[in-house]
Amino acid sequence: MTDRSGLTLILMGGWTAESDVSRSSGKACCESALRMGWQAECLEVDRNIAATLIERKPKRVFNALHGQIGEDGNIQGLLNLLNIPYTHSGLLASAIAMDKPTTKAVLRPHGIQFPDDLTMVFNGDDIRIDYDGPVVIKPRNDGSSIGVMLIEDTNNIPGYSTWPGAPALMAEPMIPGRELTVAVLNGEALTVTEITQQNQFYDYEAKYAAGGSQHQLPADVPQDVADQVMAWAATAHDVLRCRGVSRSDFRWNPDKNEIYMLEINTQPGMTSTSLVPEQTAYCGTSMDELVDLLLEAAQCD
Repeated sequence: MTDRSGLTLILMGGWTAESDVSRSSGKACCESALRMGWQAECLEVDRNIAATLIERKPKRVFNALHGQIGEDGNIQGLLNLLNIPYTHSGLLASAIAMDKPTTKAVLRPHGIQFPDDLTMVFNGDDIRIDYDGPVVIKPRNDGSSIGVMLIEDTNNIPGYSTWPGAPALMAEPMIPGRELTVAVLNGEALTVTEITQQNQFYDYEAKYAAGGSQHQLPADVPQDVADQVMAWAATAHDVLRCRGVSRSDFRWNPDKNEIYMLEINTQPGMTSTSLVPEQTAYCGTSMDELVDLLLEAAQCD
């Protein structure tokens, strides 16, 4: 058994769009770590994080950050330089998975189907997309469905300034159908959850507001559909060389029996409404045990 002595810091918060969700994950994970015997403390991440880590000298960290900085390879690179073991995926897997077009480029040759990429033409604040049908426009490197917009008519696209912070955007055809997700723990796909909600798509409110979405576990889908999404989730985790836990999201159009992968999350949520703790619990691993497993496997690249 891993030595649980020494300071374990739970990194959370930060200054990005997903900082509030990260704080919820961090607090829940810290409570689990303490129950499992780790000397854990929460640490709010700011731009002085390098100096803080040098001063505090943790024996390991649990990365509970979400989105940019914590999920895109930046914090992983810093922890590698400081030789502080950390949970979840390393620098390269994190950087690739955070950038959705790069994820597609890496995984498509392995047989995973993604929505097509639509060309966006920018003219000042004006955005043009030559496509007849509803489209989804979203930041290419953010999570939690932040900044995602469903556009029913490409003749009525909001101006670029609608997206605060001038993010790099991407566009895809809207895939009709049902929302499925699969957690992968240490390379093994666990099960399939179907997500339903009242909103047009699984947006930030549906993900994190109490009662914002309903999770059917396991999903009531044909066995071949379940097998396919679980296989693709495991393949994505393996090809990107993810560590610990990841979660891959899919759309299944039952009318055409078409499945599309949307993205892979290397820092999936660990809140009271999160999907990964639900799936691991269904498969016999409690939230406390999940946090314990991730801390035991903490390492640098």
